[in-house]
Amino acid sequence: MCRLLGVVTRDPMRLADSLTDLIDPFTQLACEHSDGWGIAAWHSDGELALAKDVTPAHTSPAYTDVTTGPATDAALLHIRMASPELAVDKHNTHPFTAGTVAFAHNGDFLPVEAIDHLIDPDLLAGAAGTTDSERYFLRILTLMREKDPADAVAQAAADIRARAGIRSLNCLLLTQDALYAYAEEDPESEVSRRRGPDFFRLRYRVQDDRVIVASSGIPQATPDWSVLPYRQVLEVRRTDLRLTTRVEQVALVTGR
Repeated sequence: MCRLLGVVTRDPMRLADSLTDLIDPFTQLACEHSDGWGIAAWHSDGELALAKDVTPAHTSPAYTDVTTGPATDAALLHIRMASPELAVDKHNTHPFTAGTVAFAHNGDFLPVEAIDHLIDPDLLAGAAGTTDSERYFLRILTLMREKDPADAVAQAAADIRARAGIRSLNCLLLTQDALYAYAEEDPESEVSRRRGPDFFRLRYRVQDDRVIVASSGIPQATPDWSVLPYRQVLEVRRTDLRLTTRVEQVALVTGR
């Protein structure tokens, strides 16, 4: 399993500054989640920058360069613990990107090809890796051709749930306009039973100048952290940090 961290700030900041008390404990989680890292961030030049590597985050000079480097007002960070059957290589390393959209997932579903028939053929043909997570992203991209991002995330999760066995569908989606977070797990999965009920929780913290969304494993005991309920999409707008929480209300797709 993996760990997720997302941040949107009112003004551009270095990640080491916008994440202050969280960046070090998050990075240290790579001692266990050691199969690579990735960061997608919007920079002041209007470009979505992507950096990733298969080395553990806590030993990677490149990771340090990104977190202490150019300022950003919106970013998502991912550190990976690969599923046993999936290769540790850059093609399988999150975030996955397409144009101005980036995506990272914490969890898995099987079979990997469960939703391939629901992905537009041109998108599926462009898959770079072999992960279920990239398929999740491609399904969201397919839906975003007709739906807004929040509805696309919720619909993609429902499509997967109806066709595959899941452990978690927790994810972050970053667009030009907003950061989106979605939470869902199977509490009866082996991982949930072994790790406990908090392992797949996503929480968010709202401050005057930033909003942070994070997996468990870093300090989240203070009252300013809120749990993102399962099967809800949290939207954080880049322009004004406005938050919207949307309850999943989708119709299952039965075929093409």
